[in-house]
Amino acid sequence: MIQSSELILNPDGSVYHINLKPEQIAKDIIFVGDQNRVEKITKHFDSIEFTTQKREFKTQTGTYKGKRITVMSTGIGPDNIDIVMNELDALVNIDLNTRTVKDELTSLNIVRVGTSGSLQADIPVDSMVMSAYGLGLDNMLRSYLIDSISEKDMEEAFIAQTNWDMKKGRPYVIAGSDVLIKKFESDQIFKGFTGTAGGFYGPQGRVLRLNIQDSELNTKMDAFNFNGTRMTNLEMETGAIYGLGKLLGHQCLSLNAIIANRANGTFSEDPYKTVDQLIEYTLMKLVE
Repeated sequence: MIQSSELILNPDGSVYHINLKPEQIAKDIIFVGDQNRVEKITKHFDSIEFTTQKREFKTQTGTYKGKRITVMSTGIGPDNIDIVMNELDALVNIDLNTRTVKDELTSLNIVRVGTSGSLQADIPVDSMVMSAYGLGLDNMLRSYLIDSISEKDMEEAFIAQTNWDMKKGRPYVIAGSDVLIKKFESDQIFKGFTGTAGGFYGPQGRVLRLNIQDSELNTKMDAFNFNGTRMTNLEMETGAIYGLGKLLGHQCLSLNAIIANRANGTFSEDPYKTVDQLIEYTLMKLVE
């Protein structure tokens, strides 16, 4: 039995942080970072059956063209993903009354819809990127046993090509869901290799008042190439979602609206339109 200190429930029986009960989520789940983006997706729904929010975790469940879908805001960063992924899994794979793991496990379909900046000149603003792989530059996932799911050859190539300082921890590479990649791929979307940083400023090479450990890291990442796979964009969630999803048995995919291009210094003239296009694309593919 899982102790109450390890799996914390609210007085109403919902899981602690995301404030949800098992019947309140669908099998198909869309993640967004920003809580204000939840309703930008659910405004397309035919109906909304449930809404809740606790801290940055806002959730709405409803129906779109006959398919039941949950949209949830995760907030920013791998630490928040650790909370959301584990608590969602608990809703479907742990009996909250007996606090025991169910004999029959459920696999969720989880699609992240986010914004990002392209690292490559040939991936322009207002395009969309689907992450075939997530590269974790944080250490959160290393708290788990991930050797059996990581792409070790790509990890070694990244470490060598960037001269990575191992004092920052060992980067990890996790593949996205083959099932969802096949479902979402088309000539409208680029396949990418997405870096996941543990912070927004120093970890992504931004310098305000503090010097950073490797001022050339972004340039090295831009130039990374492993058998034709290049880094396409940098954000703060994908690697953690892919890692925990694979460990827990869920299908996960990360989609990004490209609103900036760092290689040529351009920014979308209408980033909201780009995000709306990605939302519509995501919903269309989910119901196909």
